[in-house]
Amino acid sequence: MLVPGASELIIPEGMTATSEPSLNAFVEALGFTLDPWQRAINRIALAKRSDGLWAARNVDMSIPRQTGKTFDVGFVPFHRCIRNPRFTAIWTTHHFSVTQDTFQSMRDIALMEEMEPFIDPDHGIHSAAGKEAIYFRNGSRIAFKARENGAIRGFKKVGLLILDEAQHLSDAALASVLPTQNRADNPQTWYMGTPPGPTQQGDVFARHRANALARRSKRTLYVEFSADRGTDPLDRSQWMKANPSYPLHTSDESILNLYEELAEDDFRRECLGIWDESTFRSAIDADAWRAGIVEERKPGGWNAIGVDMPPDRTSLAIGACRAWEDGNAHIELAMFRDTKQYGVAWAVDWIAQRWPRMAAVVIDAQSPATVLVPDLKRRGVNVTLTGPTDMGQAVGRFQDMIRDRRLAHLEQAPLDVAVGGCALRNIGQSGAMGWNKLGSDVDISPLVAVTLALHGAMTSKRRPGQKQRMIRLS
Repeated sequence: MLVPGASELIIPEGMTATSEPSLNAFVEALGFTLDPWQRAINRIALAKRSDGLWAARNVDMSIPRQTGKTFDVGFVPFHRCIRNPRFTAIWTTHHFSVTQDTFQSMRDIALMEEMEPFIDPDHGIHSAAGKEAIYFRNGSRIAFKARENGAIRGFKKVGLLILDEAQHLSDAALASVLPTQNRADNPQTWYMGTPPGPTQQGDVFARHRANALARRSKRTLYVEFSADRGTDPLDRSQWMKANPSYPLHTSDESILNLYEELAEDDFRRECLGIWDESTFRSAIDADAWRAGIVEERKPGGWNAIGVDMPPDRTSLAIGACRAWEDGNAHIELAMFRDTKQYGVAWAVDWIAQRWPRMAAVVIDAQSPATVLVPDLKRRGVNVTLTGPTDMGQAVGRFQDMIRDRRLAHLEQAPLDVAVGGCALRNIGQSGAMGWNKLGSDVDISPLVAVTLALHGAMTSKRRPGQKQRMIRLS
């Protein structure tokens, strides 16, 4: 299954049927015609598995400006709302002005005579700024929102979430909108944008691209249109390669005008679809990580423990660190268990038995692992809770020590996977960074656990078993 002209195409697994013919019939009934490349994308995006779920839970589209992607995707929420009673679709953009432009274009469709049987005669179309929406007779709705000030947090059971201007989508914005789909039946999320520039918060979109190209997800459709890297920006054949609507729907004058108005790098991203060469990758250099592998830890020093759980609470990781007076340290994953099978009570026993020999037991205050703290305290364990500043320092120390070859570690699969699938995220406004995950299926709790253990070993003054030097006063 191909998309004509696409430079990158990653398709989901398990496609058995598609509702694209139904969508196309709806579009043609309104008097419009979609191009072959648009229909091809829709055919994959609207494919379902044998169990009735969308084959592509996420649809990622990296397509230059002036191609008609909004025209194409704009029919999807109409079709979805008409076919499914009490369905909620949200179209969200980064800029409020873009939200209004998109709403006005889709309002024109809603006002067509052919749409009258479907549009709610009482609520109809809301055009008030910030409350733009289209309501249907069957109780469905399409809401249009800019991603600002938590404007989408109040929505529930969002079956279709379209994230336009994905090159501006930050992790914080994504965290505020994705929970709206938690209770929806078979939800789907579409990401549409152009390659992000260096000043844009494009980590989410870049991460999606990296995961797709690495085949990390079986339920993602990724389609990209782009010119060749290093091409002459005025090469019309490259315009045609990057923009499937050129020259039939997008004129030479339109693209030439953008070339004259935009900076060269911006034109390359926005109009030619070319991604920067520094693609999204693990925040920890693979060669530096491999250089720290040892077969066993050295004797001496003092030990600390770090504990973490991922947000979904499906696992619990206990990291250990041994540090020495020379400033070097050794980390390893001490325990890593599935909480669905083993629960978490075992961790309290395991840590309490070792506490007398530990310099510190560290848990981040924002981690679900804080559920262990009351029981650990009852067992006499003094737990150190870290805040944002501590975590920023811990991650910075970890990176510095890996780079400087001062941090050794065992070769352990769960920890290696976490290291290979980690990214960085901003913590507050001070420039501090914390760990984040590259993909939704990556569990970085082993990395967080050993990072906390390292932090405890390097900052705690407690030295169990070591004799304290006494000063005699006379």
